Amino acid sequence: MDIKTPIRATRSYTQRLIASPERVFPLLCPVRESDWIHDWDPVTVWTHSGVAETDCVFLMPGTPHPAIWFITRHEPERGFVEMLKVVPEMTACRLSIQLSGTASGCDAVVTYSHTSLGPQGDVFVANFSEAFYEKFMHEWETQMNHYLETGEAMKAA
Repeated sequence: MDIKTPIRATRSYTQRLIASPERVFPLLCPVRESDWIHDWDPVTVWTHSGVAETDCVFLMPGTPHPAIWFITRHEPERGFVEMLKVVPEMTACRLSIQLSGTASGCDAVVTYSHTSLGPQGDVFVANFSEAFYEKFMHEWETQMNHYLETGEAMKAA
């Protein structure tokens, strides 16, 4: 047995969204994300309902391997979703999103925790800086708010 100390980076960011949690939550879904993310295209989604649910699994193309996503918690009444993402030989990631209503819409606390699974993961985790994460979260927030305002995904830059 090989037991190692994890090489891990965890980042959180609060997005300010212009719609209620009830309107935003259904968009946190492997199927519905294609509505608001221009190039989002899962290869396969395993779901009984046709959208996000607990135990939903989806596969996203990627390098060096496709990413396998598994929804571990899907709690619309609480505005909470948690997913695991595994990129073999690279990283294992836990993503959680907690929505809470505000006077102007909702806040989404988005937390990613990446754990390295090998040399390529070590590099990824080392580059998962606060600045990188804030840029990623700001882009996601901008895309979501654009969709909530216009009903259309932003065009690719």
